[in-house]
Amino acid sequence: MKRENRVYIVGHKNPDTDSICSAIAYADIKNRSEKGTFVAKRAGQINEETEYVLKRFGMNAPGYFPDAATQVKEIEIHEIDGVRGSISVKKAWETMRNQNVVTLPITSEDADLQGLITVSDIAKSYMDAYDSSVMSQARTQYRSIAETLDGQVIVGNEHGYFIKGRVVIGAFHPDTMENYIHEDDLVILGNRAEDQLCAIEMKASCIVVGLGAKVSRTIQKLAEDMSCVIISTPHDTYTIARLINQSIPIKHLMTKENLITFHTGDKLDDIKEVMRNTRHRDYPIINKRGKYVGTISRRNLIGNRRKQLILVDHNEKSQAVENIDEADILEIIDHHRLGSLETMAPVLFRNQPVGCTATIMYQIYQERDLDIPENIAGLLCSAIISDTLLFRSPTCTPVDKTAAEKLAVIAGIDNLEKYAAEMFHAGSNLKDKSAEEIFYQDFKKFIMEDEVFGVGQISSMDGEELAEIRSHLVPHMKSECGKHGIEMVFFMLTNIMEESTELLFYGGHARELVEEAFHLEVGETSCQLPGVVSRKKQLIPAFMAALQQR
Repeated sequence: MKRENRVYIVGHKNPDTDSICSAIAYADIKNRSEKGTFVAKRAGQINEETEYVLKRFGMNAPGYFPDAATQVKEIEIHEIDGVRGSISVKKAWETMRNQNVVTLPITSEDADLQGLITVSDIAKSYMDAYDSSVMSQARTQYRSIAETLDGQVIVGNEHGYFIKGRVVIGAFHPDTMENYIHEDDLVILGNRAEDQLCAIEMKASCIVVGLGAKVSRTIQKLAEDMSCVIISTPHDTYTIARLINQSIPIKHLMTKENLITFHTGDKLDDIKEVMRNTRHRDYPIINKRGKYVGTISRRNLIGNRRKQLILVDHNEKSQAVENIDEADILEIIDHHRLGSLETMAPVLFRNQPVGCTATIMYQIYQERDLDIPENIAGLLCSAIISDTLLFRSPTCTPVDKTAAEKLAVIAGIDNLEKYAAEMFHAGSNLKDKSAEEIFYQDFKKFIMEDEVFGVGQISSMDGEELAEIRSHLVPHMKSECGKHGIEMVFFMLTNIMEESTELLFYGGHARELVEEAFHLEVGETSCQLPGVVSRKKQLIPAFMAALQQR
């Protein structure tokens, strides 16, 4: 079993409206213009603004994609059906031979893994077969004994079990046989009626008659009266003795303790280490419901294909999904500064100085002569409004504004100002959110000049709403500083209408960095930055310049 080859299109952690909408749009572009399966994903929880936009245009949120490491479910899994523990060793061996495997999983009817049996387990059972009572210890069913010997039960209940006694070959004279046969033994016999009669009278639980010999009605009647099972087989005594232990149910031989299993969600790097330390041939795989689905071996890990990704709206490793180094990055579509991400091979990298990745998506639709669906036009228009703060951000270019206006027509948005107010209100309406949820709604981590810091941002057209958000955030800044290696934290409370930001800060030399970056004296925990509304084009470049001058 191997999952369909897919290319995942994913934005950054703590995704904003542009990150989500651009991933959805690019998946639509690729699926309509190229061969393959392209799937939009998200690297984190969507915020209220994005949720409002998706609902407004009738779109579902992309699936969650937090980790780029290859998982067990994404490689070829050998779909060996589980067998019941009641089947005989002979059937298990035949199944192994037919499927060319050395390990069989034993499962319940509901696919719960109960144990494993291997070829070496079977071989060991024969090499160590000195105990003549092993068949009764294993509670071997009479029907299984008959099937293993290519015979049939001619007297007694075939569904009954051999549960006491030993396996004995009745190769003795009737006068001395009683010295060797005990009550409840299973006795292997030939065609001599006196031997059969003697074994039944000695209260054997079962007699196996070889060479297809006839069993008289008198003996059959006596066997019924004495509750003795009679099995008839065409084989000779030697063959019967050689085969009979193969009727043992495999649950008696299976390994059921300390099983080493893997789950479909396990990462390959983790299971490779286990495989190196255990050296088994095959390992059972369990799905997220706890059910057995197949097996894998070391050969399944050879040449396994890594996840294939297209990144949108970011190109920094700190903002990408976990274990991004383990994936094959095919493309990057972005509008930010060049970051720290490295790739194993050359990739298509489209990075344009525009205010929003969605603007680039609009251009790609035009370049490929594709009609833009009404709902996707709504998503892209919303993303541009969000990233450019309705064209007020210094990151906004004439290209962004033109794209948004044309997309609005396709999407049926009559009044951009009114729609933007509704969208921003949905994004800043945080009454039921904790301070931590507000803090990480639009938060990005940056690494510059050996400094590690994070910057969050909330934008609103309502000053009172921003004041309320501030009251939640200020006490929370201290607890967030120090997490994920971040030494300083900043938070932008941006008033769209006034085109200004109150910048909150905490940790390290955050205050000094703000003073150096903007050449002003600031308070203990915050300052006003008139005209500053963009994290990407105003705040981060100012910080970079200040750090480089130290």
